[in-house]
Amino acid sequence: MRLQRGQVTVLLGPEGARDRVRSALDPRAARCAGGHAVRGVLRVEPAPGEPAAARVAALDEACRERVPVLLAVRPSAGLAAAERRDVLAAVRRVAATGAAVLLDDADPVAALAVADAALRCGDDGSLAHDDLAVPALAAP
Repeated sequence: MRLQRGQVTVLLGPEGARDRVRSALDPRAARCAGGHAVRGVLRVEPAPGEPAAARVAALDEACRERVPVLLAVRPSAGLAAAERRDVLAAVRRVAATGAAVLLDDADPVAALAVADAALRCGDDGSLAHDDLAVPALAAP
């Protein structure tokens, strides 16, 4: 799995497959699944019922710390649409600091709205990376 610095990559696929991908970024060992050293992986996963303001504050702290890799797990789960937008905007701000962000959200449609790329994972262990950038339209 390769995450780009300064980009938000949304994780898509069945829950079990997404769980395996999330586990590949182990913040305790600070290594990726391939064994390469990864410094500063921060996992942000709000507790059920945690207010949107606390979620945004945790993401803003990641901005201040300039973490190289952020794993955001269901940051907007249980929130109303306006709060969801605020939290996902905060995720986007973390990427703007140069962090590589892997976003696994409860609302994949909303997550795709702030994503630069998608990482689709399958139950068979397959991974497919999709660049979501829209190419410039050519003049007629």
